[in-house]
Amino acid sequence: MSAPIAVALDGPDLATVTAWAAAAGPHVSTMKIGLETFLRDGDAAVLAAREASGRGIFLDLKLHDIPNTVAGAARSVAHLAPDYLTVHAAGGARMIEAAVQALPGTRVTAVTVLTSMTEDDLDAVGLLGPALAAARRLALLAVSAGARAIVCSPREVAAIRAEVPDDIVLVTPGVRPAGSDAGDQARVATPEQARADGADLLVVGRPITAAADVAAAAARIAASLT
Repeated sequence: MSAPIAVALDGPDLATVTAWAAAAGPHVSTMKIGLETFLRDGDAAVLAAREASGRGIFLDLKLHDIPNTVAGAARSVAHLAPDYLTVHAAGGARMIEAAVQALPGTRVTAVTVLTSMTEDDLDAVGLLGPALAAARRLALLAVSAGARAIVCSPREVAAIRAEVPDDIVLVTPGVRPAGSDAGDQARVATPEQARADGADLLVVGRPITAAADVAAAAARIAASLT
């Protein structure tokens, strides 16, 4: 059984993305295509990652615009049938509802507070914190608007798990194996801790894709969750 890990395929070119997907695919459940890859390679990235890995697709576009525009953007990727599509919860209930209505077969996934943001960052942009309170508030708003998955850091996942229905998928970026460099993530946890706190899907990027042996790194992290 594959582990509940979404591998972040933020690679320099389509060939690399495809190779990573093929190597990690046997060990994980999902391939995440983000802005860097999708804006460069478009549909080809989704199709290549799906074919190479045989896994689900997490299309991480973090849509954030007026409801009509977000609805149109969601419809524009409907032919790719992503399992997940991200929007920013800060766009509000009507925006989230528009995405849900436009793409009913996909889990519209609301991003709460970016894992790169610190408490000082929240203050600077005027988002009422602390991060735990902000993430919880945005998660509840998103679920009430029809989102079926929530992105939050490992630091907030336990509190959100306690308040949202069991069928809401909680996705946690900022997952780093013990001893790994946190990189540009500010609020992190190990895979084991994130799962124990209630995360359903762990987003892991560089600890897998920057490894000398991508397949072995994916297998090692997957094994830590069994």
